Amino acid sequence: MDLGLKDRVYVVTGATRGLGNASARGLVADGAKVVVSGRDEKRAVEAAAELGPNAVGVAVDNADAQAPARLIAAAREHFGGFDGILVSVGGPPAGFVADTTDEQWQASFESVFLGAVRLARAAAGELGAGGVIGFVLSGSVYEPIPGLTISNALRPGLAGFAKSLADELGPRGIRVVGLLPARIDTDRARELDGLSADPQATRAANESRIPLRRYGTAEEFGRVATFLLSPAASYLTGIMVPVDGGMRHGF
Repeated sequence: MDLGLKDRVYVVTGATRGLGNASARGLVADGAKVVVSGRDEKRAVEAAAELGPNAVGVAVDNADAQAPARLIAAAREHFGGFDGILVSVGGPPAGFVADTTDEQWQASFESVFLGAVRLARAAAGELGAGGVIGFVLSGSVYEPIPGLTISNALRPGLAGFAKSLADELGPRGIRVVGLLPARIDTDRARELDGLSADPQATRAANESRIPLRRYGTAEEFGRVATFLLSPAASYLTGIMVPVDGGMRHGF
């Protein structure tokens, strides 16, 4: 199936590893050009080099108020256009209510929430009809995940923002979508499993709750993101798509 991605230009944040990187790989593999970003300049450049000539790396922190302008400018400078953005950011610190500090809440709000809002707002001002804004969120949008208090608070709020943005931008032909990963086999998932006394037992218990009985791969997530960002998904907006092996049973 031709997704219509040839020569379209996207920005993917948090793309030096994990879900953002897998999404960038999927886009490039289907013909798109991608600006990949991360906080570490060396890793951003290396990630882009691995993707080939249709990718460029830019070192920015999503919490930086200047990040949106820099990333969109990089897309236009290097590839002559800007067709969409996928906002991905590393998860906030794990912890229960009593364990989390004001400093952790503030830093997470700046990076996970306000940074994403700024990026989407800037993208909305630059995109034309056919443009798309995507958010990598979490299954916690629908159901809190034990031990991830900060994420449980911020991700649903960002999903609400995305829904509002979809309503506002729809008349301009700009789409807004969200992806809700659950247990995907990334460094983040392994880190969370490793917080338990027996990581292997924790993983086995988690897999037993997944109808497909396994963690997803980053590549599987990337393929879903690639489709949702593509013109092939041109009538999909305002939706939150679980990428969770069937864990969410509601509609």
